[in-house]
Amino acid sequence: MRSSRASRASRGRTWSVAVVAALAAVLAGAPGAAADEDGGFVIKDPRITESSGLAASRAHPGVYWTHNDQDGPYVYAVDGRTGETVARITLRGVGKPRDMEAISVGPDGAVYVGDIGDNLGGKWDHVWIYRFPEPKVLKDQTVDAAQYDVKYADGARNAEALMVHPTTGRAYIASKEESGAGLYEGPQKLTTGRTNVFRKIADVPWVTDGAFSPDGKRLVLRSYLGADVYDWKDGGRDLGEGSSLGIGYQGQSESVTYTLDGKGLLFGAEGERSAVTRLEVDPSAPSSPDGSATPPPGRTGATPAPADGEGLSASGMAVLAVLGVALLAWASLRGKRGGK
Repeated sequence: MRSSRASRASRGRTWSVAVVAALAAVLAGAPGAAADEDGGFVIKDPRITESSGLAASRAHPGVYWTHNDQDGPYVYAVDGRTGETVARITLRGVGKPRDMEAISVGPDGAVYVGDIGDNLGGKWDHVWIYRFPEPKVLKDQTVDAAQYDVKYADGARNAEALMVHPTTGRAYIASKEESGAGLYEGPQKLTTGRTNVFRKIADVPWVTDGAFSPDGKRLVLRSYLGADVYDWKDGGRDLGEGSSLGIGYQGQSESVTYTLDGKGLLFGAEGERSAVTRLEVDPSAPSSPDGSATPPPGRTGATPAPADGEGLSASGMAVLAVLGVALLAWASLRGKRGGK
């Protein structure tokens, strides 16, 4: 009897060591806060709690511009390899921001910030776009910025997506409405000292952010529930139905940008230590027969754990799977003991 018990105890210890080893392997393979360049990251700066826009820097590959909704005229440069802030830019020459919701980098080497949110349902008779040149050196600094007054030809509305076309430099805004949302085209060139009128050129779904591909041939529009990609034809007047990217719900998802090489899309969300995840895309993929862009393959690259309340990461699911197997093994062992 003693020998049998000792044997069972030995088997139990062996099984426990195996489970611990398996868990350690899973955790060791889990993506950390740092990731390969453009492969997904976690925004670490405690000052960034409402990342509402995301744009790949042209001057500094691997760096991404972001900002909060309302903490002041500040824009943050975040290293896509580590998630660390490498510069906070203070905008000089603009008024007090009301609701900064979007950011884009134009072909002129400037960063455009959309102070275009209107949670009051379209009460502001005008909104603003700020523009400043990308700094040559990334460090905390104050820069001069232009401020452009913006109105919509068909009346005030709420919006969270500002996209500057990467070849023409023209600015577009997508409104955020449950029905009747639109893509609005700005003047050929934004001008200070007068109102810049944006005119509706196409219907779009409910949108929280958007981004052009680096070659300007595609436009991605996202919402809280997903994202669609469109072929950019006739200056946006012929968007078609678009094609779903299949990204699913990612929390309060309010930002998207292409990587500088056009081979990936990065999706971000609001919240402390918010995750930015990557979706691999094929920039040379053909369009489908109906004219909408062929959706890319599944997400690849380092996908960090989502922020609190946004679900489990792949590593978290793997840990639960191992625990499930461990529980079944434990139950089986207990059953064998009970039967002897």
